[in-house]
Amino acid sequence: MAINVSLLEDQLLEMSFEGAPGREFCDAISELAATGRFEQLRDVLPAIVYAELWTRYQDDPAAFVAGWRNLAVEMRQGFIQHARQRLTSLTRLQQAGESAYTPAWQEIQRALDSQQNDLLRAAIAIELLELVEPAVFRATHLRECVVASASSEDADRYLDEATRCYFFGLFTACAVMCRSVLEEAVKQKLPETLAHLVRTRYRNTATLGNLLHEVNNNLLLTGIHADFPRVANQVNDAGKKAVHQGLLSEDEARLCLQNARRALELLLCR
Repeated sequence: MAINVSLLEDQLLEMSFEGAPGREFCDAISELAATGRFEQLRDVLPAIVYAELWTRYQDDPAAFVAGWRNLAVEMRQGFIQHARQRLTSLTRLQQAGESAYTPAWQEIQRALDSQQNDLLRAAIAIELLELVEPAVFRATHLRECVVASASSEDADRYLDEATRCYFFGLFTACAVMCRSVLEEAVKQKLPETLAHLVRTRYRNTATLGNLLHEVNNNLLLTGIHADFPRVANQVNDAGKKAVHQGLLSEDEARLCLQNARRALELLLCR
């Protein structure tokens, strides 16, 4: 059975519209006020809130009812945008003391959502669904990385993270993790005499560049494939660029990941 991602997105949006935090709350207040049952709110609202709403209702009943109905509509229509803003507020730097205007419906929605976290749940679900097709497309550019000998559990985890970063569009993080997986794999592959030399010379802080320098100077001792240093150096260069020079493009990340996987095949070919 084929998975229709577009249909899933439509269903998610429909659920988000219908279940937007605060919509039913606003609809209930407007309905009770419009049908002369305002006093029923006394048992469900704090006394100070009830008193404030009652005062506003008495001032202009028609405007009160219309206002709360409009809030319900705004909560429904603006939920997705508000959900994205809620998620972005956790992923970007926020300026201290920033006094940006917040619409009343957003303040109510955030207060009502403080325990349910539907804003975050919706935003993350939407972002993940939007990643499905691009991730599938990127996965088609890779082939299985088949090696003759194992490395370590850490190396496997680093490779897994690097590959998933590429799938999900985290291109700079992908390159950084590619460098980490080769660092770990090389350390596991070094003969004990050379490993001891590296630990002593670099005080247990050898970078991938340091490790590749030692491997290149001791290829016969290590027994590592002669093509490995060249391919691994390309990964190291991309990783350094990711750390020191700025964000990487998708093409750069894909090439880095492909080189890292090829380097692992050369390193672990026997």
